Amino acid sequence: MGIETLRIILGDQLSLDSPLFNEWHERDSLWMAEVIEESRHVPSHKTRSVYFLSAMRHFAETLKRSNYPLIYHALDEHDWTGLDEALAATLDDLRPQAVTVVQPGDMRVQQLIEGAAKHAGIPLTILDDSHFFSTPADFSHWAAKRKSLRMEYYYRELRKRYSVLMDGDKPAGGAWNFDAENRKAFPKTGPAGIPQPRTFTPDAITKKVIRCVNDHLPDNPGSTESFDWPVTKHQAEQALTDFIEHRLIGFGDYQDAMWIAEPWLYHSRLAAALNLKLLDPRSVVAAAEAAWRNGQVSINAAEGFIRQILGWREYIRGLYFHRYEAFSQGNALQAAQPLPEFFWTGDTSMVCLADTVKQTLNYGYAHHIQRLMVTGLFTLLLGVKPSEVHAWYLAVYVDAVEWVEMPNTIGMSQYADGGVTASKPYIASGKYIQRMSNYCDSCRYRPDKRIGAEACPFTVLYWDFLHKHRERFNKHPRMALQTRNLDRIPVTELTEIRNLAENIRQKVSSL
Repeated sequence: MGIETLRIILGDQLSLDSPLFNEWHERDSLWMAEVIEESRHVPSHKTRSVYFLSAMRHFAETLKRSNYPLIYHALDEHDWTGLDEALAATLDDLRPQAVTVVQPGDMRVQQLIEGAAKHAGIPLTILDDSHFFSTPADFSHWAAKRKSLRMEYYYRELRKRYSVLMDGDKPAGGAWNFDAENRKAFPKTGPAGIPQPRTFTPDAITKKVIRCVNDHLPDNPGSTESFDWPVTKHQAEQALTDFIEHRLIGFGDYQDAMWIAEPWLYHSRLAAALNLKLLDPRSVVAAAEAAWRNGQVSINAAEGFIRQILGWREYIRGLYFHRYEAFSQGNALQAAQPLPEFFWTGDTSMVCLADTVKQTLNYGYAHHIQRLMVTGLFTLLLGVKPSEVHAWYLAVYVDAVEWVEMPNTIGMSQYADGGVTASKPYIASGKYIQRMSNYCDSCRYRPDKRIGAEACPFTVLYWDFLHKHRERFNKHPRMALQTRNLDRIPVTELTEIRNLAENIRQKVSSL
């Protein structure tokens, strides 16, 4: 007898707690496939590809040890290019009675699977992903009742629903968030005594994957030389324990701080493991809350971290499914510049961008402020097409899955959704970067200069952005003060700023 239900496991669904394993029947089989197109539809960072493929192969070993029947197609063992092609061949060969998959985190992938099943004439069931605290339907129900879709209010609702950081019906510590306490910069002497994150030496499986990626994707960006990510559930749990014990204590105070040649600082490096389902977010949130309740860390550290998991992560996923079409086409500010070439090389004299981009190419990682207020800020001020910015972020970061990357980039970073995700564009002059880092200390550009040869491109473009979009933001409750500051600039100087900004756009590759 043939297969009753073919159960598809995608590369970001690596958990035995998945609803895919519910109501298992004797003639069911699991199916996994590595395909080259998933590393080419955007030019995936080599480390990102290694992370997905190694975690998939390790999970396949777990499934075999658990005696689950598994059909697994490794990248170097077949000629199929795309996931739909691989699935179509399997459906044609095996003719299962049904196909089941957990809700993909990328609508493109869902459409590929739907297309293959429809072409084969085999019914497809898409299951809710129980990994998350909430579902897309939960979010849409909440959104239908609101004029403004702000993360803070969804976060509060989830806090109350799941009794996270609550004292009865009141928020623990007397406030819903402690964001005002989480904006400290490092002293002039820089960060000191921060324990480095636990690393994970590549085993035989990962080493084989590294060779495979370098052989099959030689022209993709980035390097695999520094690969040390957790690729199993056990390793991810070790990484969580390491973060809670050694770095959560400083995460609150210094989560927005940056320092040259210091990629990790107090950050967790857990997003990739969470997004591949190697870690359960409930365990992560519980560990952070326990660290506060037992006196190990302050409330602003625990809450600031939990807000990223229970708040921002759940909110962003809800937004992705609720407004996918709008995000995929968003360009509210009519940005038209191409992405600068140095985003693929790091070859620029702007130290903040050079350090962040080179770090990204080396590790497939940059923390959220480097993404929002260095690379993202520059592309926003420069006026880069949001679709190109989105493609870059999806390509270069180890933790990038479209459900989390697209709303963060299109909405939060580039304001291309017109203010649905963020109530205002996150714009600042070079002075913000100077305040939160030491990047400016060794840079040829001066953040306090908006004209002249030493003028910081961020500062020039900041004032040009305000001028260009003045009409849009002149009466905005959170932007009006910034636009009114234009009135303090002499007309002749403003003209010089605008000319210099245009020169930057024309010659951005030479900066």
